[in-house]
Amino acid sequence: MKAIIISVGDELTSGQTVDTNSAHLARELDGLGIHTARHMTVGDDREAVAGAITAAAAQAELVLVTGGLGPTADDLTRQGLADAMGGVELVEDAASLAAMEAFFRRRGRVMVAANRIQAMFPAGSTPIANSRGTAAGIAAKLGRADVYVMPGVPVEMRRMFAERIAPELPAGTSAVVRRVLHTFGTGESDVGSRLADLMARATNPLIGTTVAAGLVSVRVTARAQDAEAARAMADAAVAEVSSRLGDWVVGEGDHAMAAAVGAGLRERGQTLVTAESCTGGLIGKMVTDPAGSSDYYLGGVVSYANAAKRDLLGVREQTLAEHGAVSEPVAREMARGARERFGADWAVSATGIAGPGGGSEEKPVGLVYIGVSGPGVDEAHRHVLPGDRETIRLRAATAALNHLRLALRAKQH
Repeated sequence: MKAIIISVGDELTSGQTVDTNSAHLARELDGLGIHTARHMTVGDDREAVAGAITAAAAQAELVLVTGGLGPTADDLTRQGLADAMGGVELVEDAASLAAMEAFFRRRGRVMVAANRIQAMFPAGSTPIANSRGTAAGIAAKLGRADVYVMPGVPVEMRRMFAERIAPELPAGTSAVVRRVLHTFGTGESDVGSRLADLMARATNPLIGTTVAAGLVSVRVTARAQDAEAARAMADAAVAEVSSRLGDWVVGEGDHAMAAAVGAGLRERGQTLVTAESCTGGLIGKMVTDPAGSSDYYLGGVVSYANAAKRDLLGVREQTLAEHGAVSEPVAREMARGARERFGADWAVSATGIAGPGGGSEEKPVGLVYIGVSGPGVDEAHRHVLPGDRETIRLRAATAALNHLRLALRAKQH
């Protein structure tokens, strides 16, 4: 079975609201073994909604629509569906109207006349009860396609899909297992060149890449007759990708970089402290994103001003005067000072110019020095990072954790 998901709303097409419904439904369908071929987004326009539903029903066996079922004049999804069904009329459903009136009574409110439209459904369709709100869903048949329309409010949509729609869907003909492997320290083209023969579009598992916040992520999608076979295929592909990419591979899942650092520290029973300037506490935030980080993270210092670097971390006045706050020697002394003051096994530091101002020809915007201090380790790394202020800070924090991750691995070997 192939599915197409349609999201309706001017707030979506204008960019005022991010469409989370489509992503949720695609994941749910994936778990059922149903392939989502396309996501479509249209505004609150009757003709556009009718056109989108008609086109989707001609291309897929399952069409899921969210949004546009409210009581106001710009909610036109039910009318668009009626048009797609051949211009059928809207018919009031007595049971849906009674349920809606009861909904308002339970809340001590009087239902206004405008809400009656929510009890109107295209002739030949079936209402879908909404246990969380007033907007009933709609089930209809359009050619070979089953069409389900749900409210756009995420909590209502999710409950309706789980309770009323998913149980009605036929089981998929295959199982799908997805894995995402995160890498850092190189570009997408470098990753792609090492995986080129694995990334042919007709292969199974299917392998692709995406980039976000400096991380290049490798997506692995395996399809098989059952979950065990799909999982085995995905495991083999992940092992091959890891072998080819080596130290670039950070890990899988959310907070992969911080989790990798945490795992290395936990295995050794060692502790960490952070010393930050341009990143403003972001490294510490990333370290503490995974649960259980108190096992190894002692704390940190945000030493934005030179005086704070001197008084809190012990950076020497002479070092600051000779080299400036954004320099390799200062990054080293920040890390050493933090480690000594907290009594930690490891420390990582960052000092740089995040912009948009403050740069020069000698020290441009994006220049960042990362310091790492640990058992037998005293190093600093220079980066010139692209992007705006937010991107530079995020990439600097990620780079800092990556240098720490690599230092921990080197000590392990």
